[in-house]
Amino acid sequence: MPLILKPMSDELIYQLALSEVSQIGCVQAKILIQHFGEATSIFKAKESQLKKIEGIGEIRARNIKSFHDFKKEEEEIEFIEKYKIKPLFITDKNYPQRLLNCYDSPTLLFYKGNADLNSQKIISIVGTRSNTTYAKQVVEKLLSEIACQNILIISGMALGVDSLAHKNALKNNLATVGIVAHGLDQIYPAEHSILAKEMLKNNGGLLTEFRSKVKPDKHNFPIRNRIVAGISDATIVIETDIKGGSMITAELANGYNRDVFAVPGKLTDKKSTGCNYLIRNNKAILFSSTQEFVAVMGWEETKKNKSKMQKELFVELNKDEKIIVTILKEKEFVSIDEINLKSNLSSSTVAAAILQLEFSGLVYSLPGKIYTLA
Repeated sequence: MPLILKPMSDELIYQLALSEVSQIGCVQAKILIQHFGEATSIFKAKESQLKKIEGIGEIRARNIKSFHDFKKEEEEIEFIEKYKIKPLFITDKNYPQRLLNCYDSPTLLFYKGNADLNSQKIISIVGTRSNTTYAKQVVEKLLSEIACQNILIISGMALGVDSLAHKNALKNNLATVGIVAHGLDQIYPAEHSILAKEMLKNNGGLLTEFRSKVKPDKHNFPIRNRIVAGISDATIVIETDIKGGSMITAELANGYNRDVFAVPGKLTDKKSTGCNYLIRNNKAILFSSTQEFVAVMGWEETKKNKSKMQKELFVELNKDEKIIVTILKEKEFVSIDEINLKSNLSSSTVAAAILQLEFSGLVYSLPGKIYTLA
């Protein structure tokens, strides 16, 4: 029986299906999207077309063409619509753009909330589930001191340091998003249900790559951690054992070329062995003060740069610089890959033009090769 789709659900149902096809992971999905542009075209392509694509091959092409479990996708769309979930496909303009710089970025995300996942400043705060008073004091001090920076706070909704990050973000009127390791039809741990509601009420959100009915199984947490690491400009590790889940997040953040900071602890404190290891092995910058952290991130210069921008408005731009400024005016920040694609200029020309714009104080560079108008 032929599949009959609702007009507004055609592309979404194929986006959902793409994440379910056997042996089509995030990397292969990205290859297919780069080739076809949309999920619908992938499923409508001939098997002979699919198998010729490098990285896909005969078996994966056959798996795509033999996929027929669209009833499951229709049920997921009903859940999405009922609970006002925002599906964010990798080509969506609201998809977290920082994740696009990660080779294994999720193909499809599910989001509930109002926080801007492409905020100019984003940090992830992670740590042990059984924190000490010291960790509590560090989180409280950090978030009270960066309250004026309008930073989006990311964490994993777990007990301990995660919940401290979310709660203190709320206390200081900072938007906060929880990256969860399960579907959005539940909250884990259950005692954080009220916290989740408060986050949603105060311009925060919940984000996951897991569809409804997916439980918080143990193997989902390391998968979740790559989003925590990749969605932010920097990850701050506050108390962790040498084998803690936060260590996975720190390693991932390093792999994504993100800044990692670690709060040092006592040599005799087992809960600080992970942080001390990261610092000792140059895998994290020692976090000594909020002021120093802000300085390292280059965020203390934001107001100064904006003032400089006003002074430089009358700087005469060449043709290449005008093209890049026009692209940067389209949205708050843009990755180097997007600038290269939209400008139709060579990568060396783009690099030279951006460098000159930075010297002129017109463009501000963010971690992860992201650029914004100053």
